[in-house]
Amino acid sequence: MAKKQTTKKVAEPKIEATNEMVEVVIEKPTTKPVDKKTHWEIKDRTYYLKGNKSPISYSIRSSGIYYFDEEKGYERELKYCSNQSTPFVDEMKGDQRLEHIVFRNGALTVPKNKTTLQKLLSLYHPMVNHIYEEWKPVEQAATELDFLELEADALVLARTLDITKMEAIMRVELGSKVSTMSSKELKRDCLIFARKNPILFLDLVNDENVELRNFGIVAVEDGLIQLSSDQRTFTWGSTGRKLMTVPFDEHPYSALAQWFKTDEGLEVYNNIEKRLNV
Repeated sequence: MAKKQTTKKVAEPKIEATNEMVEVVIEKPTTKPVDKKTHWEIKDRTYYLKGNKSPISYSIRSSGIYYFDEEKGYERELKYCSNQSTPFVDEMKGDQRLEHIVFRNGALTVPKNKTTLQKLLSLYHPMVNHIYEEWKPVEQAATELDFLELEADALVLARTLDITKMEAIMRVELGSKVSTMSSKELKRDCLIFARKNPILFLDLVNDENVELRNFGIVAVEDGLIQLSSDQRTFTWGSTGRKLMTVPFDEHPYSALAQWFKTDEGLEVYNNIEKRLNV
């Protein structure tokens, strides 16, 4: 008789529960920046000459231009041909019908079906962002918004400045004319300056030396100290005693402002301040 085969059950290993935390690391997928050359958005594009120039007709070169290809490691010749699907000469096939690139009244609109010309103008042409630029409404709106916010900040700050700080800032813009202006004229011109050039205005407000430069100019205008004709030496107005020598290639009043921060300069500053307040 054949022996009956028996199967043994293998005991499953016991898994004991523990209170230990198991850290699971999930790798985030890496995202690469979008390559405009391969991910090209099909749309109409408009290009404008920089500097608000709008001549009736303006041509840029459509042949004999080169683009350095970093991937290939050499310069590649560019040419705009209406019967080619690429602006690179080494990729062209068959006859090459050269076309002109002409801006009319300072602008050039390229429809979406002329992708070759668009890529040439947007990506490869050496004159892009030098002679002309592509109109990008989103980026332009962001830039305008930034400027408007700076303008608002500058105007708010201009209204809160004390007259001494205001005079110091406006002296940079108007020079010695500030000395003859009334406080209302000074405030008016300060607000106009803040609105027209908010970036420079805010820089001057944050410049710790602007008031010291103004202080030095006022002292010279009042004859308390003198600046030599060669713009190299400051002296006492009453005695002619030398106070300081202006370093080479440095603005005299900027150098004087820095000197006022030294021990010797601080004594002179305090002396001048007392005389100005008499």
